[in-house]
Amino acid sequence: MNNYLIPANSKKSLLIFNMFRGIDLLIAGVGCVTTLLLMFLVSDQGLSGIIIKLAPAGVCLFLVMPLPYYHNILVFLTEIFLFYNNPTKYIWRGWCASYVGNDDAEKDESKR
Repeated sequence: MNNYLIPANSKKSLLIFNMFRGIDLLIAGVGCVTTLLLMFLVSDQGLSGIIIKLAPAGVCLFLVMPLPYYHNILVFLTEIFLFYNNPTKYIWRGWCASYVGNDDAEKDESKR
């Protein structure tokens, strides 16, 4: 059996600034540009106006914020959505324990 040792940061070299995918930068950029436009176009309405102006950047930056065990909050929310809206039956085995069993028997049970 092959025992590979994969460094924990091996995929970070594929990311922009070792942190962002292209779509993450696009989301953050659109949110910040929208906020900038709102700053110029919407007249100041007090605290509620400031919250409305800053909301696009706040939401977009929240979505691209790093999250442990996931890339960022956007990926985490996508995984939750796919998990609950997918008819596939997930069988947990763990990722570091050795598995001794029959995969074909489990596939037959999942078809029932």
